[in-house]
Amino acid sequence: MKAVLSKQIGGPETLELGELPSPEAKPGHAVIDVKACGVNFPDVLIIEDKYQFKPQRPFSPGGEVAGIVTAVGEGVTNVQVGDRVLGNTGWGGMAEEIALPAAKLVKVPEKMPWDEAAAFIMTYGTSHYALKRRGHLKPGHTLLVLGAAGGVGLAAVELGKAMGARVIAACSTQEKVDLAKKHGADEGVVYGRGPFDRDGQKQLAELFKTACGPKGADVIYDAVGGDYAEPAFRTIAWEGRYLVIGFAAGDIPRLPLNLPLLKGADIVGVFWGAFTNNEPANYRADVEELLELYSQGKIRPHVSETFPLDKAADAITHLASRKAMGKVVVTID
Repeated sequence: MKAVLSKQIGGPETLELGELPSPEAKPGHAVIDVKACGVNFPDVLIIEDKYQFKPQRPFSPGGEVAGIVTAVGEGVTNVQVGDRVLGNTGWGGMAEEIALPAAKLVKVPEKMPWDEAAAFIMTYGTSHYALKRRGHLKPGHTLLVLGAAGGVGLAAVELGKAMGARVIAACSTQEKVDLAKKHGADEGVVYGRGPFDRDGQKQLAELFKTACGPKGADVIYDAVGGDYAEPAFRTIAWEGRYLVIGFAAGDIPRLPLNLPLLKGADIVGVFWGAFTNNEPANYRADVEELLELYSQGKIRPHVSETFPLDKAADAITHLASRKAMGKVVVTID
């Protein structure tokens, strides 16, 4: 089978289209004929050995897939051959076939397009877990979303509205703010490109405070990090929750710990991948809730670009540029 392979540490330019043996359905596993693979920021990091997991090379990036079950191993009862499914993989998704633990597979509606199915589970799963289980977002809360036009950001905007919050979308361009508003954001703010000096960070904090209002943000969803983190945290409400999602800006921020002390606020880590492994029952309940929201039309992935398998490196490059809006998907014919 064809697969996009990382054989050495480096950026997307180091990826190669090669051949791997077709996988077999071991006990508890199922083989998927992959139709589409979602591209996410961890794909940028994992090929550079900067992610939490470092798979043995050669490996294929791609952390979420959608496709058709072609074989099942001994003991598998939740899916059968011919089922349309999606699954989170960690890596290995940019290939024509993949074998996954059957417990990680979720049946998808017949009318759900392959690109939307492949763009669904990581972004909405991450944001749902963040807002519901880690951020305890409630109706009437103010939610500030940094990077609101990206994959996880747009998912957070949609879910925040579905959960009854007032959503403030913070983005790097007005075009991105406009997209976030189309997906339910109540207000938007455009921030400049970092890095920022101290005066620049103070100005950014004032920008966030003006948008959120005098009470501040009950929940801050930060998928950007870098120099944006401290100005955003200075916007937090009393006993607010600051959700650490990721670091698209490239740098892991350092927050002065007097800030959470003075606000009685929580800095909350969001590691959805570990949650899916450690709490499988809660994970499956969350997926069912998300699919119900999808069927109701309250959430829907915004797939902005698709790339064929032999252009997967271009897809990752585009995502890494921070110019992508919504989701980027690699399609497999």
